[in-house]
Amino acid sequence: MRIALIAHDRKKQDMIQLTTAYQGILQKHELFATGTTGLKIAEATGLSIRRFQSGPLGGDQQIGAMIAQNEIDLVIFLRDPLTAQPHEPDVSALIRLSDVYSIPLATNLGTAEILIRSLEEDAFEFRKLVHGEGKDA
Repeated sequence: MRIALIAHDRKKQDMIQLTTAYQGILQKHELFATGTTGLKIAEATGLSIRRFQSGPLGGDQQIGAMIAQNEIDLVIFLRDPLTAQPHEPDVSALIRLSDVYSIPLATNLGTAEILIRSLEEDAFEFRKLVHGEGKDA
């Protein structure tokens, strides 16, 4: 599975805790992240992560482009709903693309944990369910 990891500043520590707790599952998958989030996860966990630009500098859009090209299977985007984001249109576009392309999207820890735990079962079956077809893992 190709998993995108994004976290607003106030949620980065939550993302580190999440990826540390589920490191055993996540290491079996291809991980992508916006710049600072990816760096902090890699430093804390040692997970291999392809990093993009920081969210406000275009990282959200880079991940959105991957969604549109069917190159992302799951998005974990820990948003901070109580803080205004200067790149809010990019955030909204990423969420919209996840909806358009039926990509599972977690925006909070509870949903993220459920999605990550579902990966333990069978990534191929997860993809088949989400996309309605089999794809190479």
